[in-house]
Amino acid sequence: MKENKLTVKINEPVQEVFIFTTDPKNTPLWVDDCIKEETNEWPVKMGSIYKNQNKASQWREYMVTAFQENKVFELTSKDKNYHVKYTYTPINENTSKLEYFEWVDKGSLDMPFTQNDLNKLKSVLESS
Repeated sequence: MKENKLTVKINEPVQEVFIFTTDPKNTPLWVDDCIKEETNEWPVKMGSIYKNQNKASQWREYMVTAFQENKVFELTSKDKNYHVKYTYTPINENTSKLEYFEWVDKGSLDMPFTQNDLNKLKSVLESS
């Protein structure tokens, strides 16, 4: 699989979903393989660097390659092969749609996200 697109409806305002998903301290709360994430600066912007550590203690590094507050957040791996793009769409004042789109330029996705991953994000956000 070279690409993977998932969507989830979250009963939170789009701004809350955007803030939550771009804050590195929240990533381990909903991404099962991530035990720690950090950035080189806060608030993040185009060109910011995210680093995360998985359960195998391996570190991965990504650069913010698209950023429009409350609309788009995209990360690209250090080797520029893996990309993930979050697109935020308000449905109404208190509900949002999040599209999660990940792809690779070469090869196939190692561990593509599943709908369960986004459902966990929905659950964490709606219970906070």
